[in-house]
Parts: sequence; structure tokens; C-alpha cells
Amino acid sequence: VQLQASGGGLVQAGDSLRLSCAASGRSFARYFMGWFRQAPGKERENVATINLSGSVTNYAGSVKGRFVISRDNVKNMVYLQMNSLKPEDTAVYYCAADLNWISSASHPSYWGQGTLVTVSS
Repeated sequence: VQLQASGGGLVQAGDSLRLSCAASGRSFARYFMGWFRQAPGKERENVATINLSGSVTNYAGSVKGRFVISRDNVKNMVYLQMNSLKPEDTAVYYCAADLNWISSASHPSYWGQGTLVTVSS
């Protein structure tokens, strides 16, 4: 599966932003999907994961209550709705796909190219 992330940009603290990830291929519904981020000088962080049907999600503590991951298996899309953004959310965001559940310890098989989110104070 090939992934292409989009939707990043420069926003102010408190704003919202929605990231999108388009997946190619007809087997999208077989893949667990996740969003990761990496800020300069910091380790990569798994911020959200969603299961095959979209019924189960998981979030990093740093974004829980502010970010929402969702997927559309008809359109082969996964989204990350980011609300109440903070300067510490500034990072390059990547979508990822794997046949197994994605967690912070995972090494997903497929990655998008990354989209930069910058939150100014």
C-alpha cells in the first residue's frame, strides 16, 4: 500500500487542523492505520492508531482529548483531526499502515512522506 499525507501547515495555538492520508490499493481495509510525529531533536511518537473497521482507536496521552483519528474504507482515507493545537504539537506528521496493530513500539511496514505542522504561540 502506498500512502500520501497532506494537510499540514502553519497555525496558531488553539487552532484546529485536519490531516489526511490517502492510500492506494484495494486492500486498504486490511491495514491498521496510525499517525506518528517527530519533532526536531525528539524521538518519533505514535500519536494515534485505528483498527480495521474504525471502531477502536488509541491515543498518546499528549493528544488524548484533542486529536481524533478516523478512517473511510470506501475512500481509502485516514484522517487526524487536531484541535486545540499547542506549540509542542509542532512536528512532521506521518501516516503509517501495517497488517498488525500499531503502537509506539511498532515498526509499521508502510509510511507516508510526512506533512509539517507548525503551531505558533
